[in-house]
Amino acid sequence: MSLHLYNSLTRRAEPFVPADPSRPTMYVCGPTVYNFVHIGNARGPVVFGVLADLLRRRFGGLAYARNITDVDDKINAAAAEQGVPISTITDRFAAAYREDMAALGVTPPDIEPEATGHIAEIIAMIQRLIDAGHAYAADGHVLFSVSSFDGYGKLSRRDTEEMLAGARVEVAPYKRDAGDFVLWKPSAGDLPGWDSPWGRGRPGWHIECSAMAAAHLGETIDIHAGGVDLQFPHHENEIAQSECAHGGRVFARWWLHNGMLNFGGAKMSKSLGNIEKVHDLVRAHPPEALRYALMSAHYRQPLDWSDALIEQSVRTLDRLYGTLRDIDAVVAPAGVEAVTSHAIPQAIEDALDDDLNTPVALAELAAIAGRTRALRNDTVHGGDETALSGLADAAATLRAAGRALGLLQQSPDAWFNRGAGGDDDVRIQALVDERAAAKQARDFARADAIRQQLADEGILLEDTAAGVRWRRA
Repeated sequence: MSLHLYNSLTRRAEPFVPADPSRPTMYVCGPTVYNFVHIGNARGPVVFGVLADLLRRRFGGLAYARNITDVDDKINAAAAEQGVPISTITDRFAAAYREDMAALGVTPPDIEPEATGHIAEIIAMIQRLIDAGHAYAADGHVLFSVSSFDGYGKLSRRDTEEMLAGARVEVAPYKRDAGDFVLWKPSAGDLPGWDSPWGRGRPGWHIECSAMAAAHLGETIDIHAGGVDLQFPHHENEIAQSECAHGGRVFARWWLHNGMLNFGGAKMSKSLGNIEKVHDLVRAHPPEALRYALMSAHYRQPLDWSDALIEQSVRTLDRLYGTLRDIDAVVAPAGVEAVTSHAIPQAIEDALDDDLNTPVALAELAAIAGRTRALRNDTVHGGDETALSGLADAAATLRAAGRALGLLQQSPDAWFNRGAGGDDDVRIQALVDERAAAKQARDFARADAIRQQLADEGILLEDTAAGVRWRRA
């Protein structure tokens, strides 16, 4: 089948055909770098990274941009609180974001534009909107006139009154209408700012993405993706300002939105304080298991995040890597040459072609592993060289299936002995301490789960007079 993607704009899955088949274009909204991101922020980069790899396989090329928002009121507040320039904040957390995404196996974008590097393009776009009658200057601000764009609301499919009722809209005396949104705002001397025709100031959040997408991907792009929480107002405002600045040209042909992560029965968000930071999670758990967990539900659906989900993902990967380890134990001593590359199985490609159906792809990965284990058992009981070669080929097929999802690309030894020493010692000791605390609290289910997790990693626990010690098997 051909690649079909669900388009939030049309509310249906459509065959994906890029405007230029030699260069599909995709823009994904990136982080505002004022703190570490939470695991919910990683879901989009993970699943849309899978899409990026699929597009490269399918079309032979891709222009993929994921931005960095490095000027924002939250950044300003963090810098003021610490008494440092905003660049100190943004440089630190942009680097941490890249490190955390790399740990999760996220495909880096081809282009990573930063808002502060595109001030000239932002000012030029705002001026075009003013000249076309879609924006106006007032009291040091420049605002987009929502009433000037008949298509406003076509993405979220809500009328203006409903949208305003559901959004945190600032009511200000300089606005013509309550729904008009800021393109440029004035900056006092203690805030970052740039000279502009409207005075010293800084851009609003929405205009940044429109200007960066146009600068690097063109006035019309194939795919714009991000979290469903960005659909309104951010993406709705991007459509309005981009199409008005570019003479009515379509801004994005496909809109893809990933669902939110729920934690403790509520949407994971910094404002609620129910977050788990990627920076902490990748140090406490195998990052590949976190990646697996993020793909365990369809990207458009909510995902309930929990310790149990992580533990289940670890156990699943234990079985998958255990299959590869068992095959290596049979094939290598026989001197059979390993198969180093293999095409991705069609069943995996078909699942991803169906609107990135990663749960089906993961189920197919498990099925391939099951068939591979059965073949291994048959081979152990009287296999000849031909059978061993077939087993090596089966292992290569399993690895290729994992490659499409960013899984099973390390050696089994690396998985089971992951990070021996250094940071991993700290992680293991933290689990041992957590188990002790769980036992003290009579949470024996959690204590047993931690013991099993450590056992699966080859970590043995020993009770001594000085307390519990651990060692690698």
